[in-house]
Amino acid sequence: MENRPESGRKLPSSTGKTPDVAEFKNPNQQGAPDSRPTLYIMIAMVLVFFALQYYRSLHNPQTASPQAPAQTSSQATAPGASQGAPTVAATVAGQTIQVPAVVPVVATAESTTTVENELYKITFSNRGADVTSWILKKYKDSYGQPLDLVHTQAAAKVGYPLALYTYDPGLTASLAKALYLPSATGNLTAPATLSFKYVSGEYAVTKTFRFDDTYVLHAETEVLRNGAPVRALLAWPGGFGDQENALAYGGSQVDYSQGGREKHEAAKNVAGGATLAGGFDWAGVSDLYFAAIFLPDTPDDASVVTLHSDLIVPKANRHNGLGQGVAISPSRTDPGKDELKAPLLGAAVGDLSGNTRTSLFVGPKAVAVLRHVHAANHSITLEPLLDFGFFGFVGKYLFLALMFINQHVTSNWGWDIIWLTLLINLVILPLRIKTMQSGLKMQRIQPEMDQIKKKYSHLKVTDPKRADMNAEIMELQKRKGVNMFGGCVPTLIQMPLLLAFFGMLPKVVELRQAHWAWLPDLSAADPYHILPIFMGVSMFLVQFYTPSPGVDPQQQKMMAFMMPAFSFYMTWNYASGLALYWSVGNVISIATQAIMNRTSIGREMREIAAKRARRKAGVGLGSTPKTIQAKPSRR
Repeated sequence: MENRPESGRKLPSSTGKTPDVAEFKNPNQQGAPDSRPTLYIMIAMVLVFFALQYYRSLHNPQTASPQAPAQTSSQATAPGASQGAPTVAATVAGQTIQVPAVVPVVATAESTTTVENELYKITFSNRGADVTSWILKKYKDSYGQPLDLVHTQAAAKVGYPLALYTYDPGLTASLAKALYLPSATGNLTAPATLSFKYVSGEYAVTKTFRFDDTYVLHAETEVLRNGAPVRALLAWPGGFGDQENALAYGGSQVDYSQGGREKHEAAKNVAGGATLAGGFDWAGVSDLYFAAIFLPDTPDDASVVTLHSDLIVPKANRHNGLGQGVAISPSRTDPGKDELKAPLLGAAVGDLSGNTRTSLFVGPKAVAVLRHVHAANHSITLEPLLDFGFFGFVGKYLFLALMFINQHVTSNWGWDIIWLTLLINLVILPLRIKTMQSGLKMQRIQPEMDQIKKKYSHLKVTDPKRADMNAEIMELQKRKGVNMFGGCVPTLIQMPLLLAFFGMLPKVVELRQAHWAWLPDLSAADPYHILPIFMGVSMFLVQFYTPSPGVDPQQQKMMAFMMPAFSFYMTWNYASGLALYWSVGNVISIATQAIMNRTSIGREMREIAAKRARRKAGVGLGSTPKTIQAKPSRR
């Protein structure tokens, strides 16, 4: 009879047997080993598996992890990303890796921010994070309105100030159209800081500007692509809102200083898109009166790109240059019959590292301002930016003398020019007297000089023996104590002064829109041409009253008409300040000569000149004119 367990009876446990109950075993497990070793093995395998995973995580980390994005030596975490952000594929050094996805930072609408101090009022737009208006409060334009240095027509063609320039035209255009997120909107009063940020896709851009109470601001810009720096330069693309007489007097130029040596490049020498390397103390563009100059924080790492474009203006406005409102169309490239091309020069400055840090001066080219604007090398200033041409070293001191008179004698620049002219003529008065004395001695020996010339008159001009004639004349002058160059000394002194005024007066911003009498602007031409006409008449009288001993009469007559014509032409469309200086100098010369002609020296010179004239006319001293007998006619 088969034994079965009773219903509800407890089965034996794995830990022991019930002694008083018969043990029942599964026939299929007959002879099976104890299950505990198997359990131990499974636990050990799980521990080994986790140990291996831990070991691999220490010695072979993942390339990228959603929980902890990795960074490589050539790829940093993109700006705007945070821990736990999703990743995107990017190619770095020829390898595709996972980098954190960038969180976009983009403005939703256009806005403006205005920063101002006592000198300027600058308006920024968040579209491009550049400047749409740069008003200098102490200056007016040709129409009496506050001067805006941003030329609207030029900016529409080449871009607005403080835009970013890259070597990729497409990227440059994209950055100029992007809507940046500004740190502030509305109105700010300097000292202040304004920053813009734009993050989209693989690009992240920041621009930060700091302002104080001067014409100088500080800028810092950076463009990153997938965390790597992109070489982007800060630019003043071209043109100023105030360029009267720009074409008449040479227009704008590119200025820069390397190692303390400055250089000024005219438009004809500037190539668009050319990169200048080698380090720069300062670099930028300027016109006659205003400038936009970058002063890099690290001059040795700075590079400059020159920009050159053209803008079509009417010929009727050629002497208004690029004045606001005279441009035709920014998209036009070829001038018509009554139009011409006006040059647009610009400059972009950047750091080789990709992070550009620079100061920026935007203001007038005034000596008192420029000498206080320093480069990174504190001993270098912007004073050399004011270039007066070949005789600039003379023009500089003439202008400093004008400034001294303006500050201590009169406060009108027209009267300052008159006072300075009087002072110059007073200084050279002793030389004028010496000139008259030298001229008198020359007239006294003139008959002897004529005898020497007569002795060699039969020789041709190319005959080598005529050198003997010159040697005899020089020996005679030396024996009589006559300096043949004595009459040239005042002219040799006055000519550099005149040329210095010529180069200086149209370029000093202090004379811009300076009034005197009927002249509305001493740096521009006389609108009624009164001074040029007076110049021609006064120059003729100077030539007429000034004796020229030893000068051929034909040459003297030619000079009497050539010099007035030359001065008339020079001052017709030139700075009226120059015509004022020249005219006053002529009046002083005429008055001085009239007085000197009445001295004993002057009377003797006139008597000698009269005797010489009679001798040439064939009239002997104390005799009657000779008569020519007619031959009897044949009948």
